[in-house]
Amino acid sequence: MRHRRFTAITALAAGGALLLAGCTGGGGSAEVADKSDDFGFNQTGLPIVDDTLTLSFGGTKSALAPNYGDMQLVQQWQTDTNIAIDWKNLPEQVYAEKKNLMLASDELPDVLYNSGLTDAEIVQNGENGTLLPLEDLIEEYAPTLSGILEDRPDIRAAITASDGHIYTLPSVEELGILQYPNFLYINTAWLDALGLPMPSTIDEYHAALEAFRTQDPNGNGKADEIPLSFRTDSFCANPNDLIAALGGQPENNDHRIVRDGEVEFTANTDGYRAGVEALSDWYADGLIDPESFSQDDLAYLSKGKADTAVLGSFFWWELKEMVGEDRMGDYAMLGVLKGVDGEQLASVANNQEINRGAMAITRANQYPAATMRWADRLFDPVMSAQVNWGPVGVTLEENADGVLVQIPAPAGEAEGERRQKVAPGGPKITTTEDFETVVAPEPRAKERQDLVNEFYAPFKANEAYPPVMLSNDELDATSFAVTDINTLVKEKFASWIVNGTVDDEWDGYVSQLDSMGIDDVIATYQQAYDRFQDGGE
Repeated sequence: MRHRRFTAITALAAGGALLLAGCTGGGGSAEVADKSDDFGFNQTGLPIVDDTLTLSFGGTKSALAPNYGDMQLVQQWQTDTNIAIDWKNLPEQVYAEKKNLMLASDELPDVLYNSGLTDAEIVQNGENGTLLPLEDLIEEYAPTLSGILEDRPDIRAAITASDGHIYTLPSVEELGILQYPNFLYINTAWLDALGLPMPSTIDEYHAALEAFRTQDPNGNGKADEIPLSFRTDSFCANPNDLIAALGGQPENNDHRIVRDGEVEFTANTDGYRAGVEALSDWYADGLIDPESFSQDDLAYLSKGKADTAVLGSFFWWELKEMVGEDRMGDYAMLGVLKGVDGEQLASVANNQEINRGAMAITRANQYPAATMRWADRLFDPVMSAQVNWGPVGVTLEENADGVLVQIPAPAGEAEGERRQKVAPGGPKITTTEDFETVVAPEPRAKERQDLVNEFYAPFKANEAYPPVMLSNDELDATSFAVTDINTLVKEKFASWIVNGTVDDEWDGYVSQLDSMGIDDVIATYQQAYDRFQDGGE
């Protein structure tokens, strides 16, 4: 039987150094036979193979999800392709405990699906040959993905390692909501009770919080009102836009933004200092919940649903989740306030819509051509929608315009829970255009999208740092330093606001950041950013 051949990276120990070569790297590469033809491989059409081929898949899955093989959509894939899958995906925590041992063993699955690999693990296991380079396989056997990557060099750059290889397939969902997760809400029932206008400036907002603290807006005769509550280092409860309004410094959880092509560190600037100083004054005046720096999500979300309304204003990206359905009418979105300089600055987070690691092919796989053809089907826009939300007829149906929309979940079942039970996730691409012509956003996501477009996107203050894959050297230069730097920033942010000591400690803090190598870290991120802008080369 004729076997196709593909090039895999091999690692050679020479003089104590690890020498790597691959399909674009010249000598030292090893050709491995592809046995897809043994099963009657078809380069086009369905089935992909004439005789049933079984592949082993490993990786993560939701704790609520059944074995993926029991899902209707996955069973249809086997019928269509004649490729059967032995699914060994595990809940995330269980998989995380076994992942490193598995990667170092000779008992690899053929494919990692929802791979759970960090960037460092992708680079390391790509360079040592555990993961196959995929770019040639994509070019030859994945016409759908190839076309997308040709049209979208940013997606190609996001999945391309610094050595030029692609080791994992992407998952993309372009709703435009992840960049603005920190929605600011205010209690309009209290504003009405106190005869106050809806604030539009940071000074008017401060005045409203003062009134909430002193004028008993819930009418129970107790000083139990919480004017403002938030969480630090949360996905969607951070007061970053207050730093921007009070000090003019756009901010996000990474303390790393991009403006005019330049990567900037935010937490050592005069604007950041001014914002922290102002929040410290607010705290001293009793306007900020003392638990803002220690509460977890459970404690935080309970405050909006207390028997007596006590919450005046908060950051969260879903109103109903915070205050409950009965109180939704008592709150309204504030959005981005005009700052002390009169500008509205919406800080942009670095949460990515282009993600790596959705699927990888391991060195154990003897059928990479058939495997890549199987994966390419998932990038068809209609199939990507089903990968993400579940099959047509179960969770999705066509509307009059031919666009897929959500079928409401049965009574007693949340849509998010249903989705985990019927949709395996994995490789998929749903672009901004696809959300207009192929599949409508989930109702909750559409609500967030509308709020972003009305209240935040028009006031975009910075660019997000893009989904750059750092090299091993860049990871070595940044990972430990960034952890220590971000820990210091978080600790100082809390202590300065609570204790009012930013003036006394600022110079020492800046010197400490310098000694931690903040300039070198930002220079490394700039180098990686520039490479990304050049298409990952």
